[in-house]
Amino acid sequence: MATTSLLPKSIPPIFTNPTSISSTRFGTLPFLSNPADRQPHCPVRTATIRANAKKKNEWLDPFDTGEDPDMEYGSQYSEGKQSEDPRPPENPDNPYGFLKFPPGFMPEVMSLGLKIRGDVRRCCVVISGGVYENLLFFPTIQLIKDRYPGVQVDVLSSARGKQAFELNKNVRWADVFDPEDDFPEPAEYLDLLGLLKNRYYDMMLSTKLAGLGHASFLFMSAATERVSYIYPNVNSAGAGLLLSQTFTPDHLNLSEAGYNMYHQMTDWLARPGRSVPRQIIPPLKVSISRKLKDVVADKYNKIGVEKGKYIVIHGIQSDSKASMQSRGDADSLLPLNIWAQITNSIRGVKPVYVIPHEKERENVEEIVGDDANIIFITTPGQLAAFINDSAGVISTNTAAIQLAVAREKPCVALFGSEEKAKLFLPNIKDNKCIVASSKTGKLVDIDTNAVKNAAQIFEMPLAIA
Repeated sequence: MATTSLLPKSIPPIFTNPTSISSTRFGTLPFLSNPADRQPHCPVRTATIRANAKKKNEWLDPFDTGEDPDMEYGSQYSEGKQSEDPRPPENPDNPYGFLKFPPGFMPEVMSLGLKIRGDVRRCCVVISGGVYENLLFFPTIQLIKDRYPGVQVDVLSSARGKQAFELNKNVRWADVFDPEDDFPEPAEYLDLLGLLKNRYYDMMLSTKLAGLGHASFLFMSAATERVSYIYPNVNSAGAGLLLSQTFTPDHLNLSEAGYNMYHQMTDWLARPGRSVPRQIIPPLKVSISRKLKDVVADKYNKIGVEKGKYIVIHGIQSDSKASMQSRGDADSLLPLNIWAQITNSIRGVKPVYVIPHEKERENVEEIVGDDANIIFITTPGQLAAFINDSAGVISTNTAAIQLAVAREKPCVALFGSEEKAKLFLPNIKDNKCIVASSKTGKLVDIDTNAVKNAAQIFEMPLAIA
């Protein structure tokens, strides 16, 4: 008896009668009920898979097959392009200040137009590269303005690339930020992030190939839509998780694609939407202010040339960063001895050499001659104004060629090969441009006689006059 009393008593089960559980308490749970036994008002929905639908971002939702083609939208926030509401004028003399809300800003339905229709009130673009790369992004900025009426576009670019935006009236603010700097100053980096967050951007676009670091920068900007190029290799790991839309280029250098280097991003921005047709990609256009024209006119009047009676010579070989050559074409500058052979046969108009640095002045006077016309220009704005007042341009693959095409000036473009000419000037037949290319693939081997024959287009109008 003593030994048996020391044995532990058996523990009864928690539910003595499992069958006594009421089925009415848990019968409505979806994971416990049979789909066939559900109520008629809760039909089973099967996923509709579209084979040709492009996922928004496969990193965010692997099961997202795109928009439902049978979905119907009928509200004022879902059809057509965005529209701006009337807004009273701001009064800067008000002692109490005024709130700078974007036009059409309605806090009560702030996310409705953005989520359903995709409205973009404020957009920021991070552009990688120098003057040439920023200049070729002008058509994309115009496309954004056409697609989203009333949008305010800001730009983050390098110090050299920012100079190009004095030729663009569609940009509100252009701030200096070098996306290629791998080790930025922490204080400046955090200050820029705070600046971006306070501007409340709806969309951030970036032409820099993003890895996890640059994708984190775009993510911390607090923009709703974050669109960027990513590396075509393993360096892009993790970037897609922080971005809304990604593009994988064919090369590590976007500039190698030439004039249409941003075709993937441009095609995405021009995509058709609800009651919005596919947008037409505009050509490259630049705007020149009266102040720029007056400054450049004083410069070329001092060297003794008149408006419309000179041609611009651009593309002198130099180590200056103001050469404005493309990163996709490193072989785009000619030595002075070849330029001297080309310009010696020009008659009727004065060739004016554009030097990117004052140290090149002595070299031009020594090789070309003391009577050579030389002008010192380093900014794309002054170069555009100088080209606008000229009779034409003879240049290698620099920003001068694109500016001449944008201002519809006759030009002779010198390229190292025909393939590069087709990449950087895809619409040669539609422009007043003659291409002279080298047969060996090196620009230094270009046929100077062919260039001299092409330069006769500048002498014809004067001969007739």
